[in-house]
Formats: sequence, structure tokens, C-alpha cells
Amino acid sequence: MYRYDSYDQAMVDARVEEFRDQARRRLEGKLTEDQFKPLRLMNGLYLQLHAYMLRVAIPYGTLNAGQMEALADIAEKYDRGYGHFTTRQNIQYNWIKLEDAADILADLAKVEMHAIQTSGNCIRNISADHFAGAAADEVVDPRPYAELMRQWSSFHPEFTYLPRKFKIAVIGSETDRAAMRLHDIGIRIVKRDGEIGAQFYAGGGMGRTPMIAPLIRDFVPLDQLITYAEACLRVYNRYGRRDNKYKARIKILVHELGAAEYTRQVEEEFAHMLSVGVEPPTAELERIKAHFVDPPFVSSEVETPFEQRLSTTLEANGGQGSAFGQWVRRNTHPHRHPDYVSAVISLKPAGGIPGDATSEQMRVVARLAREYSFDELRVMHTQNLLLPHVAIADLPAVWQALDAAGLGAANMDTIEDIIACPGLDYCSLANARSIPLAQRISERFAETGRTEVVGELKLKISGCINACGHHHAGHIGILGVDKKGKENFQLSLGGSEAEDVSLAKITGPGFDEDGVVAAVEKVTDVYLASRAEGERFLDTYRRIGMEPFKEALYG
Repeated sequence: MYRYDSYDQAMVDARVEEFRDQARRRLEGKLTEDQFKPLRLMNGLYLQLHAYMLRVAIPYGTLNAGQMEALADIAEKYDRGYGHFTTRQNIQYNWIKLEDAADILADLAKVEMHAIQTSGNCIRNISADHFAGAAADEVVDPRPYAELMRQWSSFHPEFTYLPRKFKIAVIGSETDRAAMRLHDIGIRIVKRDGEIGAQFYAGGGMGRTPMIAPLIRDFVPLDQLITYAEACLRVYNRYGRRDNKYKARIKILVHELGAAEYTRQVEEEFAHMLSVGVEPPTAELERIKAHFVDPPFVSSEVETPFEQRLSTTLEANGGQGSAFGQWVRRNTHPHRHPDYVSAVISLKPAGGIPGDATSEQMRVVARLAREYSFDELRVMHTQNLLLPHVAIADLPAVWQALDAAGLGAANMDTIEDIIACPGLDYCSLANARSIPLAQRISERFAETGRTEVVGELKLKISGCINACGHHHAGHIGILGVDKKGKENFQLSLGGSEAEDVSLAKITGPGFDEDGVVAAVEKVTDVYLASRAEGERFLDTYRRIGMEPFKEALYG
């Protein structure tokens, strides 16, 4: 993983002291809240319903054990003993005191972390496939290119005050595990005729006007990656609307211009930028790549097929039907090295708060990363954690430690693996509570045993139209709205943020909390009664359409 050099460290340290002075002046009354707001937001500090919230950047979701232990210490020292992991691979602390904020940033800087550009109208934390560098199906590890983009975008003077916030995702496989086409810019690293390059999508996003990003260019040589990204940003920065924040995202510009006209303007700007020479030197990319070499994998002395080695481990530890066997089947992912898997650590116990981890759980995960995953772990787009490189022989020990810490739930990609925003329990923008609803649904399906029967079903909950819970992209999506002063929940079906990307459609009138829990059950009833052999929920929905579900919900 990338490590700071002297320039990185100096920049982060300087920002800490700058913010310390700004916070001091706010506490002394020398800055008004209106004056302080843009300063704190550029350092990831929000003012929520009950307290300040601090969002810490975890670039492309990669961190080491020492950094996770520092996050645990912060949770214990400055918060209430836990943190909340987000869909953008960040961590948020919900109970921060302003007088502590600069000290937290200083503690983060000691372990090469920060909260810079996790808010504000700038280029946010660059996200990536959480299996990057480990997945068996990727063309190349996309993280060096994500890191190059992070360095380019940090403190970029032209893009510090964009019309609206800007989010970029980078993946390296045909399988999309990062909602790439629902970003302002989505980049897929591809191979064309033996050459590695970048496929660019622009104009995606969720919120009140969800849109899927169209393809802008099928192939950009990697030695022009930053130049092309800069051309995309410059066209947006020039013409993006600043008179209406609801129409300020790049998706609106691409939609109103049309993908073809936006592309024409980008290509024109790109040609100009090539003549200016803004691309970082090739040596810089090579320097970054050197931080992402393979760990020292240990290969088996005897060449045995992957499935056989995994089966042997399962048989020696209770078989496929055991709790360990279910966890291996659900929560492990194929690795490009045949002796390893990537192991998902669920932060979604039945009845738990999606994405939350206590300081003690963070320390357990840090220890496991150090002992079993070459001192590396990931924050997943799904609000879970990941040990990317676990030897098959070590899986029993890893699972036992996770299970003892309350982290052994075997529910990846099931209806219990819910993505949910903090909602009205914390957020000043929310209309409804997401957390209690997620807890009730996961408990209901766990108690009835239907989770296993239903299989893959991705449920996502947002507490307001800003869609931080990605409800537009859920196989089942739930949106909390205010209906005459009462919480109401709209149900949507048919969304996907994967390579088969689609936007969910609203079923009809909303429900109260009890009603929407029952509605989710009715929807799964229709699926179970209608599915063909091997069909996921999404497949069945796409085959039979909305009407059978609406009939079951509304009669």
C-alpha cells in the first residue's frame, strides 16, 4: 500500500495546524458559523443533529493494522467507542467536540491519514474495487491509478470550488463492485490489443435525480489518464450550474448537453491539455506502483486444485453445513493466488447497525490483518471490512476470532447485508430513520430463516432523497420521506449498481415502518413463488416485471 513521503507528510501536518487555528478562532467567537462552515467542511467536519461528525478519508479503501488501531483509539478517546464505515470507503465519527477536532486530525496525521476533501465542492475520496489487487478477474490492480488521481486531485487549485461535490471510482475488472457508473466519473482499467488503458464514464450519480453515466471514451492511454480526467473536470467546472445546487452536479450538465456534445467538448479540451503538458511524469506513476507489489505469498508444495484444498479445510472444521462452512461459502471471494481467498468481515449482524464497529472490534480486525493478511485490510463499498489475502489454511483461525468478536455473520450479498445511511438518528438532512428499519428487516429474515432461502438480494435504505444509502441501486430500495410530519417509506424494485447497472422503480404509495417491513416480505414471497432455476431476485424481477409485485403489495 502507498506510504507517505516527506511531501505528503508535510502537507498533511501543515493542514492540521491551519485547521487548529481556524477552530480556535471559531471557539473564541472570532469566526461566525457562516465563515467557519466552508473551512470545516474542507476538513471533513459536519455539524449534525446532535454533535459534529468527522469523516476520515481512507483512499480506495486500503489501510494497514496500525491505521485501524489508530481509528479505534480515536473512537475510544474522542467519540463513544465506535465508528461508522461508509459506502465511499471512509469512516465517520458521530459524536465529536469541536475543541477536539484538531487533535484528532493530528492523531490521524501520525499514521498517514487525514480528513481533507471528504466534504465540500471538491474531488472527494477516490474509491475503488475493494478486492483490488486480489481479485482473480481483474486486468490489473487499479489502486496505483487511484493513488495517482488522489495526488493529482488533492489541493488542486482549479477544482477546490467546483459547482458541486465530485466523486471518482476506479476499477480493474469487467465486474463492477464499486458502483462505477453511478459516479461523477467512473474509470475502468481495460486491455485493448495488449495495451492497458482507461475506459471513461461521466455523468452518473444518485440523489434526487439519479442517472447512469454514459461512456465518454472507450480507451485512454494510461500516460494520458490525468490529462483526460482534467479535461472532463474543466468542461464541468466551466459550464456546471452554480445558480441551483439541485442542478449543479455533472450528471445534469451531461444530461442537458447530451453525452455526444459533452464528449465533443471534453475531446476539444483534451487536445488542448495535451499541448500544455499536465500529465505527471511516467517516473511518478512507477514510483507509486512500487508501493503496490504483491505480498510474499506462500504457495503449496503440492499442486492441488483450489476447490479440493478448500473442501479439505471445510471437512476438517465441521463441513459445509457448519457455521464456519456457511461463512466460507458466503463471505470468501476467489483470489488470484490459488492458495488464498479474500475474507469479508460483516459489519451487519442481525439486528445490528449497518457499518458500525466498536473500537474493540477494530482492534480485533487490525490484529487479524497483521497476523493473517500481510498487514493489509480494506473498507468495502458495502460498509463491511475485508482481509484481502488470507491463506486457505488460516480460515478457521480467522473465523473463530471474528465469531468471538461478533463479526462472524455469514451474510454477504444477502438481505441481511443491508446498506443504510445514518438517517434521522444523526443526520440533519434526513426525513426518516434508516437504522431501526435495517435492524428490524435483518432480524425478521434471520429469525424466519428466509435469508438462506432467498439468496442474493441487495437491499439499500436512504433516510432522504440525497440517497447516501444508494436506494436507487438496490434490488430492493427504501427511501424515507416526510408525509405530513410522519415518517413514510417508499419501496423501489429492480436497481443494480453492478456491471448490469439499472435504477430501481417506485412500486407505488409508501408505507409506515411496520408496513414497509411487511412489504419487503411480500416482495420476497412473489420472488420465491416465481423464480426459475438459478435466478436471483433481480433476474426474476427483470423477467416478470413490476406488476406481480404491485398486485401483492396493493391488491
